[in-house]
Amino acid sequence: MDLIANCLHGLTALGVDGTIAVAAALFVAGLAGGATHCAGMCGPFVVAQVTAGLAARPTLTRLTAGALGPYHLGRGVTYVGLGAAAGLVSGTLVHGAGFRPLLAVLLAFGAALMLAQAVAQVATLLPAVPAGLADRVARAAAPLLADPRGGRRFLLGLVLGFLPCGLLYGAIAAAAATGSALGGALAMAGFALGTVPALVGVGLAGAFFGRRFLPAARVIAAPLLVMNAALLGILAFRAA
Repeated sequence: MDLIANCLHGLTALGVDGTIAVAAALFVAGLAGGATHCAGMCGPFVVAQVTAGLAARPTLTRLTAGALGPYHLGRGVTYVGLGAAAGLVSGTLVHGAGFRPLLAVLLAFGAALMLAQAVAQVATLLPAVPAGLADRVARAAAPLLADPRGGRRFLLGLVLGFLPCGLLYGAIAAAAATGSALGGALAMAGFALGTVPALVGVGLAGAFFGRRFLPAARVIAAPLLVMNAALLGILAFRAA
């Protein structure tokens, strides 16, 4: 019973403080990456939904249309689910097989990916996305994007939450290091919340957001991601 409890809702792998630290780091990573990486990668999907909403309801204000609450909720559900699954798998290995070094490996891997994102911001380059998987996710989202209203926005968020990117992989690795489904879910909830402001900005301001804020965001995002990488590295050292 203790094994099941630890894998599902226990926070014993990193401790409560360590789990909170990971969730906080991923929230900041979401803020930093959201304004640079996510705004460019997911921005077209957001703008398409806003445009469709305004076309369907001419009396709808852009402020209301740009919020896209159901879409962001759908993304959040997918991220939280991925975090819970990753935490459950790692927790089973750590608590069941006694393979505690896995926590340090996962945290170090997450730190490396966050550092790679920071380098990408300085170089003003985005990491490559696996074309095959990205294409499959985009094709699955196409019918929903054709008429993104009502519950379809929530479903669209669920599907597009699987779009592959280095930032997401790093967040999932860090979430897995919490060693439980609850810990992974909390960590990825922090990441999901962090990505919302930038995408809401894209929805409200469209392409203007990218032109106006992206250069400054890149300058700010790089040191924030380096800070996150350092924090995850420290946690990895403590977990080793």
